[in-house]
Amino acid sequence: MSQKEKVILAYSGGLDTSIIIPWLKENYDYEVIAMAADVGQGEELEPLNEKAIKTGASKIYIEDLKEVFVTDYIFPTLKAGAVYEGKYLLGTSFARPIIAKRMVEIAKKEGATAIAHGATGKGNDQVRFELTVKALAPHLKIIAPWRIWNIKSREDAIEYAEARNIPIPVTKKDNYSMDRNLWHLSHEGSDLEDPWNEPQYDKILKLMVPPEKAPDKPTYVEIYFEKGIPKKVNGKEYGPVELIEVLNKIGGENGIGIVDMVENRLVGMKSRGVYETPGGTILYAAHRELELLCLDRDTLHYKDIVSQKFAELVYYGQWFTPLREALSAFVDVTQQTVTGTVRLKLYKGNVMSAGAKSDYSLYSEELSTFGEDAVYNQKDAEGFINLFGLPLKVNALMKEKNNIK
Repeated sequence: MSQKEKVILAYSGGLDTSIIIPWLKENYDYEVIAMAADVGQGEELEPLNEKAIKTGASKIYIEDLKEVFVTDYIFPTLKAGAVYEGKYLLGTSFARPIIAKRMVEIAKKEGATAIAHGATGKGNDQVRFELTVKALAPHLKIIAPWRIWNIKSREDAIEYAEARNIPIPVTKKDNYSMDRNLWHLSHEGSDLEDPWNEPQYDKILKLMVPPEKAPDKPTYVEIYFEKGIPKKVNGKEYGPVELIEVLNKIGGENGIGIVDMVENRLVGMKSRGVYETPGGTILYAAHRELELLCLDRDTLHYKDIVSQKFAELVYYGQWFTPLREALSAFVDVTQQTVTGTVRLKLYKGNVMSAGAKSDYSLYSEELSTFGEDAVYNQKDAEGFINLFGLPLKVNALMKEKNNIK
């Protein structure tokens, strides 16, 4: 009897991935191996062991990826200052490549011929999963059931599960579609699908309090960076995962990090979501303040251009591309002097700078002072302005000569 081919399934234990296991066996006659990734979603994953096997998987890998998630994905994106469409801190976007990468590694270990995921045909996640597979294991087959099966609704999925005695929760815990990891929590669907509706923050927020319920006095926090990487909070050194957990708590208590936005999905449609990113919002604000102190003007401004492109690459699932790697190399060079401490004032959802210091500071009080100084000769400015404005002057004279208004 020939051995069955194996498929690695990205498994969460929810309704969709639970029914994908028997569906793969029925339609492809595969041996299904499940893989659940812990990227800090805060849920106990150990019960998935029994659930996956009972549902028909031959085995399950439960992988703790939290630290690698922070060091290899979150911190490089933070250093780049990448923000998608000026608001989104990419919490779901960079969680998908690390999961898909681990699936590829398991597929190679198990000798699997295919990878499967439960992402729908409307979203960005299908692209993020599949581009990672194409980049790291181009010969693996990719199966996306939501694009090909006859199940069209949650009701269809429940009916499919019940017919096969698959244990599933019959009611949703929440009306919103949520994705959580160490970096953020996203909310989509329900009343948020109408952009005119104000989010019901008292109902949906999980990681923080609404800003109006934050303390009536400000909280100060100091963050120390070394070459663009956060190392200490309030003078205490933390590991990568713990540092974000600490800042999530501080930010959450002060209502920091709510983003409500209508974004452009890669597949062409707009979608509306609410994101909670308390620790990430603090880190981005602090990192920016330190760069303003330590980077020269040309580097800072060009890095802003790179940041936007970097954000698009991450959002589009193009993490494992030559361009993203090249941009990260550029970013790493810019961060060589981004070392120092930033103090922030947190108050009812607001993050305000309250001081920054660095041995690599390019700020010179002697040059910038409004008082008398012996360093800057103000007469030099006249010649500079004459040369800097020469093209404008020549253009104006030409218009005057030709009576152009």
